[in-house]
Amino acid sequence: MTLDALLERADALYRDARFASVGEWKAALPGRKAVGYLPIWVPRELIHAAGMLPVGVSGHGEIEIIRGDAYFQSYICHLPRSVIELGVSGRLDALDGMLFPSTCDVVRNLSGMWKLLFPDKLAKYIDHAQNFEPEVGGHFVQLEWNHLRHALEELSGVAITDERLRASIEVYNQNRRLVAALYDARATTPWAYPSAELYLILRAGNVLPVEEHNAMLESYMADAPRRDLPARDHIRIVVSGAFCEQPPVELVHTLEQAGCYIVDDDLLLAYRWLTEDVVIGADETPMQALGRTALAHSVPCASMYRVDGDNGAALVERVRARDADGVVFAAPSFCDPALLDQPMNVTALEEAGIPQTAFKYSENTGQFQVIREQAGTFADSIRLWGEA
Repeated sequence: MTLDALLERADALYRDARFASVGEWKAALPGRKAVGYLPIWVPRELIHAAGMLPVGVSGHGEIEIIRGDAYFQSYICHLPRSVIELGVSGRLDALDGMLFPSTCDVVRNLSGMWKLLFPDKLAKYIDHAQNFEPEVGGHFVQLEWNHLRHALEELSGVAITDERLRASIEVYNQNRRLVAALYDARATTPWAYPSAELYLILRAGNVLPVEEHNAMLESYMADAPRRDLPARDHIRIVVSGAFCEQPPVELVHTLEQAGCYIVDDDLLLAYRWLTEDVVIGADETPMQALGRTALAHSVPCASMYRVDGDNGAALVERVRARDADGVVFAAPSFCDPALLDQPMNVTALEEAGIPQTAFKYSENTGQFQVIREQAGTFADSIRLWGEA
């Protein structure tokens, strides 16, 4: 497949609000099942090991919200309303279950609504440990994920054996390595890997089998730099705050048009939730290794409790590791975790002398001129004076 065809397919998957590719995957072999998840802290390996397709549900900014607004108040983020709309309009009928991780109270409420709306389908809320001591948080993770394991086995009719889970861990380790390599390549030569393209390639992984997504990542990384795109006089930025509700791809493109190379971000963290390979020790089961890695090597985000209280240290470290010029805080409107975390991050950046700017978005944002002007002014100020 040519690079143009690959990007066209990724764009088509991104815009498909009916998840047609999921239905096609199920139809190819009778008896197949698919389980959706939102948007981080879900062990996709367990779904895969049960012989089912993990499907990332990131809402959908291009659909009109009609019935979804009846279930939530207006002063929350857009994501739960669009997820409800996808469900009640039949667009998620291909899914046999949904998993809701503990990112915030809104997602907790969404999981309860899902159980009421779709009582014949699996709906499970997944708590993530906030105590990272192995004897406390580790024990909690094992209990929580074993409940999930049994629920997935019951749904699929397939036992998640150690052998099956070991194989799933390996294929997802490969996926994480490929995504990490793509992020590293973009940070080195961001003009060769436009962030709007990278975003579409990652979004394709929401609906593709992981094996197919791995092949797509490999193909893109091999072909993208061959275009010999010119380097431009852009600043290098880290985008922070978009760990849950995802922006439209046009917003990512707008930042690039405004003179900003995105060299790191927290978009689609499900693919980079674990920062290390899951390595199974000689004295542990694959499930224990998966839980241990999740506890010890989870990417920091606004929904994670920091024991040391130093919420901004990780962001400062990311900026320096990627040799970024500044930070753009792009948080969804009414996202409590991101917006409550932001002042602490701003303080840390100011103490480190790192410029920053901030705006809010929604997954259905359609007007980008103000964002482009703000990002462009931010880029110009850094280029001209070295500060915002």
